[in-house]
Amino acid sequence: PALSYTWIFNNTTLDLQEDSRRFVSQATGDLYLAKVEPWDVGNYTCAVSSAQAQRRVRGPPTALTLRGDGVMGEYEPKIEVRFPETTYAAKGSSVRLECFALGK
Repeated sequence: PALSYTWIFNNTTLDLQEDSRRFVSQATGDLYLAKVEPWDVGNYTCAVSSAQAQRRVRGPPTALTLRGDGVMGEYEPKIEVRFPETTYAAKGSSVRLECFALGK
C-alpha cells in the first residue's frame, strides 16, 4: 500500500513545499537538510500515513544538535542515486526520480 511521510519539528508539522533546504523522500521517508542552521536545532519526528489503512503512526523524536567544535563531517563528493531498475509511467503522467549530491 502507498505510504505518505511527514516530518514534525518541535510538535509542528514541517511545510516543505516552499523549502529549498529541506526535502522529504516519499520513496524512503528520509528527511534531508542541505545546510543545517542554528534554527534547525530541535526534535524531529517522522509520521507515516496509509490512506488504505486509514492510519497514521508517529515514530520517536530524534534530536538534532549542532557540534560545538566547529568540525564538519568529512564527505567525499558523491551522488546518491536510488533509482529502481525499471520505472513505469502512464503516458501523460509525471514521474519523480530522486538524486542527491553530497560533498564539502
